[in-house]
Amino acid sequence: MLVPLLAALHVATVVLWIGGVAFVTIIIFPLIGRMNSSFEAVMLFQGVEHRFARHAKIYVALTGITGFLLLYANRLQSIIFTKHGLGLTLMFIAWLFYLLVLIFEKRIFKKLFGAPDKFDTKRVFAILSIFHWIVLGLSMLAVFVGVWWAHAGG
Repeated sequence: MLVPLLAALHVATVVLWIGGVAFVTIIIFPLIGRMNSSFEAVMLFQGVEHRFARHAKIYVALTGITGFLLLYANRLQSIIFTKHGLGLTLMFIAWLFYLLVLIFEKRIFKKLFGAPDKFDTKRVFAILSIFHWIVLGLSMLAVFVGVWWAHAGG
């Protein structure tokens, strides 16, 4: 009974986490790109990012905890990083990438937004938008391969 509960919680947190990334990528960045005021663009981005970052940390933590518990409960830890564990490996790499981004996010944003008088807001948001599209694509690939792997018999 514990494994189905863990699986449901795992999938729910992944949906909230990657859904949030999709919302920021598909809705917020194009909105920011159409803004004329750099100040307003930065304020909107910071407002959304700060609010979502709090949630993302919870989702990434819960996804990691439930993922590792599921890995061990299903005795699958020995196939991660093997050909037979491709789905698990991609999901783990996607999760680890997000974890590292969240850990180093303050440094990343300080580097991007550190000296407002020395950066081009449009360029910074264009780079962030491209980064988000890549991350979203990799996330969706991990979801797709993970679901395929689980239903194809691993």
